[in-house]
Amino acid sequence: MDEAGRGPWAGPVVAAAVYLPPDYEAQGLIGLNDSKKLSEKKREALFEPICALPHGIGIAEVGEIDTLNILQASMLAMQRAVSALPFTPDFALVDGNRLPAWDVPSDFLIGGDARSVSIAAASIVAKVTRDRMMVALDAEFPGYGWAGNKGYGVKTHQEGLARLGVTPHHRRSFAPIRKILSPDAA
Repeated sequence: MDEAGRGPWAGPVVAAAVYLPPDYEAQGLIGLNDSKKLSEKKREALFEPICALPHGIGIAEVGEIDTLNILQASMLAMQRAVSALPFTPDFALVDGNRLPAWDVPSDFLIGGDARSVSIAAASIVAKVTRDRMMVALDAEFPGYGWAGNKGYGVKTHQEGLARLGVTPHHRRSFAPIRKILSPDAA
C-alpha cells in the first residue's frame, strides 16, 4: 500500500493496494521503484501492467481532507483501497510510519516505496491515478497549472490563486488556502 497527494494544496489524496505475484518480472514489470524516482513516461508505461494485477484504489476527497485532516484522510483512502481489492489480503505492507485502523494483519515500512517492489507498484498506481485526476481538474479549472504542478503550492499555482481565487478543489484546512480565505485570521 501507498498513497499520493498528501502535500498538495488542491485535489484528493489517493491510495493504492497492489498484489504483486512472485513472477511479476515475467509479466513485464521491470524497473519498479518509488514513483517519485521514476519519470512520468516510465510510470505511465508500468501503470497498465500493474493494473492488470489484483489492485484496489481508494480516494479521500477534499471535503474529507478538510474534515478529518490529511493524515486521517490518507488512512481512509488506504482503507478504501484495501476494500477495493478483489480479495481480503492475508497481510498488508504499508509505506510510512503508521497503519490505518483496520483488521488486516499488517506492518508499516518507512521509505517502503524505495525498499519494497510491492509498495513501489502501489506508489505508481496511486501517483498516476492522482496525476490523471489533476490533469482533468486542470482542464475544468484552467489557470492554476495543475496539469504540471499537480496541486502543489508552486509559483504557478500561487499566481493562479492570486488571479482566480480558491476553487472547490482547494484544501481549505491547509494554511496557505485558509490565509487566502481569511487573511485577517492568519
